[in-house]
Amino acid sequence: MCITCGCSDDAEVTIINPETEEVQEITSNGNAQSHFHTHTLPDGTVISHSHDRDRLTEASHIHAKTHGTTISLEQNILAKNNLLAAQNRGWFKGRNILALNLMSSPGAGKTTLLTRTINDLKHQLTVSVIEGDQETANDAKKIQETGCKVVQINTGTGCHLEAAMVERGLQQLNPPLNSVVMIENVGNLVCPALFDLGENAKAVILSVTEGEDKPIKYPHIFRASEVMILTKIDLLPYVQFDVQRCIEYAQQVNPHIRIFQVSALTGTGLDNWYSWLLDKGLVEA
Repeated sequence: MCITCGCSDDAEVTIINPETEEVQEITSNGNAQSHFHTHTLPDGTVISHSHDRDRLTEASHIHAKTHGTTISLEQNILAKNNLLAAQNRGWFKGRNILALNLMSSPGAGKTTLLTRTINDLKHQLTVSVIEGDQETANDAKKIQETGCKVVQINTGTGCHLEAAMVERGLQQLNPPLNSVVMIENVGNLVCPALFDLGENAKAVILSVTEGEDKPIKYPHIFRASEVMILTKIDLLPYVQFDVQRCIEYAQQVNPHIRIFQVSALTGTGLDNWYSWLLDKGLVEA
């Protein structure tokens, strides 16, 4: 068990049909002899380590040191994931599919924004969804009600999707040519930013109920994202949230980030988000 982020070496990845709740595939991350992982410590230091099943004592020793010691490894611990991500990216490109990686903390409004987007643009874009959660098919069922194709990936104790999981999900999803695949990542503002899935762009979703300082508290995910969607702005009269300061923080860590202020409930600001999405998704369709 990784004490920093909660990932488990023997976590099972389950792909579920949300309509029937039938388990379509179960895979285990514990088949490999070793598992490499990266973490960002509170001070911004990036550390890398391996979980080797034959060296559990040493792994525990490394974990214990991470609180006070920077560990540098020559090996690119994300090499395998990045290779699979490149293959996914080529698969998307060959089918003219726009793939977006939607990331946020739990409860920021990813699924609500996604269902509103699909319903509003269903006559302009063909959208399919890979839904990532640790457990349940609850969000996949909500997505399915829009009429679009969706597969649920449950990561068990895993706190993020990885390129191999997306590859398996795509086999089940089989999205059509000239379409859009939305990948709703597991709710987490840390690890999802570190794992390339083969997407065309990352989008981070932040709600006004979370605090305006999130971009500087979790800079990596905002730095890695092309878009920040500030959601639930209909709640601004009822919460203490400085919109301008939040925007300044986001631009501080990523000067090129595009920012959309929206309410999926009232529809405010969605036209700007939709215009960006249509420009991305229809550029070659």
